[in-house]
Amino acid sequence: MNASLVYPHPELPQPATVKPVAPGVSWVRMPLPFQLDHINLWLLEDGEGWTLIDTGLGNDDTKALWERLFPVLGGRPITRLISTHFHPDHMGLAGWLTERFGIRLWTTQGEWLYGRMMAVDQTPALVQAHTDFYRRAGFGEEHQKLVAERGNVYRTRIMPVPPVFHRIAAGDTIDIGGRSWRVLIGGGHAPEHACLYCTEANLLISGDHILPRISPIVGVWPAEPDADPLGTYLASIPQFRTLPEDVLVLPSHGLPFHGLHRRLDQLDHHHDARLAKTIAACATPATAWQVQQQLFTRPLDTHQTLFAASETVAHLHYLMGKGRVARDDRPDGVWQYRQID
Repeated sequence: MNASLVYPHPELPQPATVKPVAPGVSWVRMPLPFQLDHINLWLLEDGEGWTLIDTGLGNDDTKALWERLFPVLGGRPITRLISTHFHPDHMGLAGWLTERFGIRLWTTQGEWLYGRMMAVDQTPALVQAHTDFYRRAGFGEEHQKLVAERGNVYRTRIMPVPPVFHRIAAGDTIDIGGRSWRVLIGGGHAPEHACLYCTEANLLISGDHILPRISPIVGVWPAEPDADPLGTYLASIPQFRTLPEDVLVLPSHGLPFHGLHRRLDQLDHHHDARLAKTIAACATPATAWQVQQQLFTRPLDTHQTLFAASETVAHLHYLMGKGRVARDDRPDGVWQYRQID
């Protein structure tokens, strides 16, 4: 737990229950089969129904928990679904829930497009793009084989993404239960991640963009191998500094908290430290895999190893953009990074 933050709701909601955290706002927690073992979902009273923020993972276990939860919602249906971003714990059951309640998915265009694409792409070209990316990052043959065997894991963790959606964008205001929620867009973790801020309630639904204990994964992925997502993420932080320090932040992982500005400072300092280590690891020309071994020293499973690689490349690309690191192509096509004096 981050001791510098204040947690007004330390008790977790039990499975298939709702826990009020503010007038008209309730907290639901769904399990995840990863080291990060949960996701927080938010129910907002909205007239005769509920607006739901995010869905949980697209699997039978989460669907069964929703079946237990529906009778607890006071006879109110879910009348609107908003997904903060396309990741499967946030959009995994969007197709199932929208069909069940006859409603529309609300999300940004970037998140819908990416989720829709990843949910249907099962071509060999996708697997080849993934193996090529990690090979160029310096993965050995054993790890490349694991990447190929995994294929498109996203498709296994999500129900079909709805073919129709309602687009939200930066600066939009959404009326939910008679209160206005403003859309703030934060990139880096996902293409067009949506956060929601309500001035009247002094609440920020931050999704994965701002978490109390861990930094969100900000990585370069095979579909866009030359991207600078860390630059995008850091550039999105200042807009949140305009919000009140005492805003109650409702994150997708961890506990609701006060102390937004302190947390933003911590995130900035965290990336400053990681960038310094990244530069140091390039004192001698190194592959992304070699730099990764300096940044991530604890044992990692395959899932974590791929995430660590994407984050490592993101830090390297950010430093390339700042003129601190250069990237060369070795004769075998593997990227090699070196400090620039």
